[in-house]
Amino acid sequence: MKKIELIYSALLLHSSGQKITEENVSKVLAAAGAGADTAKVKALVAALDGVNIDEAIAKAAMPVAVAAAPAAQAEKKEEKKEEDAAKKAESAAEGLGALFG
Repeated sequence: MKKIELIYSALLLHSSGQKITEENVSKVLAAAGAGADTAKVKALVAALDGVNIDEAIAKAAMPVAVAAAPAAQAEKKEEKKEEDAAKKAESAAEGLGALFG
């Protein structure tokens, strides 16, 4: 059994409004075809005792949203650089046209 299976089982129970208990986590793991290690299930339930899962998810999701903003700014700068390069190329072409024109 992998840690991710334990975490997903807890998230599934939380999203469906079920209590995260050893019995419920074991049932979810069994339904998914994953063997339930009772020690790991107990440790998971104990670790999540008193944790506001919605708040934890919101805090974990925040850095992703913050990281997306600089990426968008970088794309805008890249587009502006491309536009500036295109304008310079046009100006250079016009200047050459005047020489030979």
